[in-house]
Order: sequence, then structure tokens, then C-alpha cells
Amino acid sequence: MRYPLDCEASFDKTLLFWMSRYLHSKLNSLSNRQVKDPTRLASVITRLRGGAESLAELSRLAKEARNAGLTGINTYYKPLEKLYAYLSDLGPASMREIDEELISDFLASATAGLSDATKKNYRIAMINFFGYIDKQNAETDGKAHHFGIELKNWGGLGGKSGTKLPSYMREEEVERFIEAIETYPFQAVVSARNRLLIKLILFTGIRVGEALSLTRRDLIPEGDVYLIRITGKGNKARIVMIKRTHIDGYLKEWLQIAECKGEYLFCNRKGTPLTQAYVSRMVEKILMKAGIRKEKNGAHMLRHTFATMLYLKKKDLVLVQEALGHASLDTSRIYTHFDKERLKEAASVMDEIAKESK
Repeated sequence: MRYPLDCEASFDKTLLFWMSRYLHSKLNSLSNRQVKDPTRLASVITRLRGGAESLAELSRLAKEARNAGLTGINTYYKPLEKLYAYLSDLGPASMREIDEELISDFLASATAGLSDATKKNYRIAMINFFGYIDKQNAETDGKAHHFGIELKNWGGLGGKSGTKLPSYMREEEVERFIEAIETYPFQAVVSARNRLLIKLILFTGIRVGEALSLTRRDLIPEGDVYLIRITGKGNKARIVMIKRTHIDGYLKEWLQIAECKGEYLFCNRKGTPLTQAYVSRMVEKILMKAGIRKEKNGAHMLRHTFATMLYLKKKDLVLVQEALGHASLDTSRIYTHFDKERLKEAASVMDEIAKESK
């Protein structure tokens, strides 16, 4: 049976679903000659059919399979544990935002200091996992999304690194994008909702999932700003701010007609939460209207744009980490690569020596 690529309401749940399916497949395909407790292994396989409810449960099942004697399972599963943490911290909106560049970035950070043999195992695990999804996903039209993860030039094993920096909008593109938000022909009943949602993500850098989890009580007016309470990864709380002038009109208009269940701020016409895939499609349409084309056009690109602008204007990496809710400063460090002024300093370091040598 095949499944839609983004088969769950959130990215984290979708990734967990595919990891559960993949682990189930591996338990059935790895050599079982060393299995000492077939009954225990059969129990794990049965429990995996319905999918794990959390990463902790999935890790527990993988450990049970190993204790039953299926020792090779860790080679494939342990790298996925780290991949889950890495992608959850980045917070993409859709599985479609994953590509070879992103996986190369992950491998570069996750395998630093590990042996070449272990690096090779991580590479194989990534190719194997995404190759499995390539074969098992299918949309309503029957077509499958193809990741095509090969990692032939991954730099961790002596080859050239093929990684690139995250996609983001330059300032003039941001201006065009904001204008396109205002003029995009949304249906009247959802126009205020959509403009409010996209502006919240662009102007604060919050993850799409964090935006969709907001309740009315999470927006607290204080002077000329709204304080926004965010519950991030691992239930970590933080506060972000947005100027009231950016969203006040749309917020008031939306609240007058919104009938969301559970006090959610954003919902569809049935009152249930929006999906991350819907938000990504909406962002892609606005980008198209603005004539902006990036390698990664999804909603997560807005978060990269905010983070890039924040670092370039404030030069404060800790501020980027706090604003975006990154668990590690290393995740935020990618945005220092956009700092052209710092690069100019590096480019001029030999100038004086060059003058003296003339």
C-alpha cells in the first residue's frame, strides 16, 4: 500500500510515520539468523504496523528488535534518530523541502568526528531511507515524489561537498513578496486569515507548525507590538514580537468571522487546523505572483529569509538562535555565511602586505 508523501497533519508526525514504515520494512528484510527471541521480534513488527506515536516509542521498539538479536537494525535506525532531531529543529513544512543538499548539511554536522566507516553507514542509511519513500509514496494522481538521494559527492568521505546555503529572499524580493501578499486574489472568506498567517511567519521567523498551533490567547497586545507566545520543539516556550501595524487590520477582520475549534487562531472552514502542506502551496502561489523563483519555494524559505535579514542587520548570532528557537547555536551559524561585510574583511587581509611588496 502506498501513502501520500505528506500523510500527517504536521511535518514531525509525517517524518515519524515514514520512519516507522521504514523500520517495519527493515525488520522484515534484514537477516534474522542471529535472532534469539523470534516471539519478541514478531511483537515489535506487529506493533510497528500501526506506526509509533513518538520518537521515544520508535527508539524503544528498535532497541527491542536489537535485543531480540536483530543486531543490524542500529546501522539503519540510529542515523534516522539524529535526522529526526535535525529536521525538527529546522522545522520544514513539507517532506518536499528535503533534498540532497539538506541531507548533505545534516551529514556534515551529524558525522563530524566519527570514523570513515561510521560516516559510510550514515550515508547508506540516508540513501536507503529516502529510496524506500521514493517507492512507497503516491499522490491522488498516482504519481510519486522522487527524492533521488544519492550523495555521490558528499564531502564527508573525501569527495567534493555539494551543499548549498539555504534559499532566502533578498530585500527587494521581500518588498515584492509583501506587495504580492496584499494583492493576491484570495477568496474573500479566507483573505484576512491567509495574509495574517503569512505575515506572521515572514515577520517573526516562526515555524509553520508553530504558527498553526497558535491560539487567540497567544497573541498579547502590548503598546505598539504583539507579544506572541510560541511553544516550540520539545515544548520549549519562547516569545516573539511583531509590530501591530503589520497585522492589526487582518487580525480583527479574521477574528470576526473565525469559528475555530479549541481556540486555535487559524483553521479551515470546518473549524479544524490548517495543514502545513496547504501553507506551503499558498506561499508558492504568492511567490509565483511576485515573480520570485528559488530552489526551495516552500513556506520554510520565509523562516530562512527572516533569519538571514536578522543576522545581517543585527550581527547577533545568539539573537538569531533565541528568535528562531534553535536548540543549538550551530544550527543558527549557517546564517553567518551571508555576511558580505565580514567576507570583505577576509578579502582585504592581505592588502597591506601586497602594497609593501610592490
